[in-house]
Amino acid sequence: MAIGGLIGLLDDIAALAKLSAASLDDVSAAAGRTTAKAAGVVVDDTAVTPQYLQGVTAERELAIVKQIALGSIRNKLIFILPVALLLNHFLASLLPIILMVGGTYLAFEGAEKVWHKLSGEHDDEKPAVEKGPEAEKKIVSGAVRTDLILSAEIMVIALATVSHQGFWSQLASLVVVAFVITLLVYGVVVLLVKMDDIGLKLAQRENSAMQTLGRALVTAMPKVLATISVVGTVAMLWVGGHILMANLGADGTGWFNAPYDWVHHVEHGIGEATGALGGMLGWSFNTLCSAVIGFWWARLWWVCSASSPLRRRVPNRGEQRSAYQTSKRP
Repeated sequence: MAIGGLIGLLDDIAALAKLSAASLDDVSAAAGRTTAKAAGVVVDDTAVTPQYLQGVTAERELAIVKQIALGSIRNKLIFILPVALLLNHFLASLLPIILMVGGTYLAFEGAEKVWHKLSGEHDDEKPAVEKGPEAEKKIVSGAVRTDLILSAEIMVIALATVSHQGFWSQLASLVVVAFVITLLVYGVVVLLVKMDDIGLKLAQRENSAMQTLGRALVTAMPKVLATISVVGTVAMLWVGGHILMANLGADGTGWFNAPYDWVHHVEHGIGEATGALGGMLGWSFNTLCSAVIGFWWARLWWVCSASSPLRRRVPNRGEQRSAYQTSKRP
């Protein structure tokens, strides 16, 4: 009798182990699908973040990236995840509106940089390299605020992908996505901002090929980071504009479908007309339209608002590059 009970218990344990393994497989598969669907926003997040590190001394870069990464995890797990799950179950209609508010903020952030660049205004403030801990806190808080918007879209995309699953499966999948996305984004950011330091070490090697590669990295990285900064600014506009366009349309509130429908109609037509290049050209058209919508939406709110973020001072690109190069001098 005792042996029979033991065998029954072992059968139950085996069944539970199989069920747990299946659940883990489901979570892993769901996390993989959601990460793939959010890839576009992940690229934007990776492009946006390095611009906050321009003018930071080399020895402080990793510490600041770590603080931003911890802030990103906090955004995802403490703020976005509980709110998204609760709204999805009780007030799903509010999610698109919250995303549109975030998209507006993101468009403002990108538009103010474009506006100051086009207007030729200069910032007389010292670069971050000449400031103290307060400047670093400002850098981190600015990056974490921007990350909050990008992370919100990533997590909402992820939630939409697993919306057919139960609550606990959704929760597990989104936690996995939060950690994977954060490690991916900030791992790439660290690689980018420390690449010139790697180049310096390679340039000191005895091997001539390594020396050549190291010098090339040191020479190229300021230009690469300047390019990434431009891409990050444009990314703010196109992500903000796309959030607005998609959530005003049928995928969100359904208030105003015309822009979303027209852009997707033209994108589809480009794809059919251009063959192998259709996917890339169609995406480029969609991105351009999103960026234009984001910029003019931000300009509209700037005109209508008495206290607009567009009125704040922003360092021009030349000053940012100068500060970055100063910080990297031995």
